[in-house]
Amino acid sequence: MPFSTGIITNTRATGTAATTVVVNTRNENLSAASTITIVLYASVDSHTFYTAYVTSFVIPPNSFDVRTFFISGNVAYEVQTNTSSPQVLFSVYGLDEFGNLVTEQGKLQADLSFIGSLTL
Repeated sequence: MPFSTGIITNTRATGTAATTVVVNTRNENLSAASTITIVLYASVDSHTFYTAYVTSFVIPPNSFDVRTFFISGNVAYEVQTNTSSPQVLFSVYGLDEFGNLVTEQGKLQADLSFIGSLTL
């Protein structure tokens, strides 16, 4: 089940810029592990996106995982996630250079858009 944050503007002109993106993953399945794929796209010029990170991992049943990705200097980014189980929840937050949440960049599971597939 692939999801996207959509494009998130990351400039100080419209708020606090994030230097790091945190992706939280929670597997609520009590008996089965799930394979997770995270793809982070970023843009330094507002015109071209590049693939900044691609990672895959297995999350055990009834557990969570927190991954951080450095994005300082990018004016926009998008996080796409995919899971092999419908019982996995994601949240995505930007953190500023001091480690504080950039709340306007926060995306809970309900805020993520379902997409047909990852854009790889």
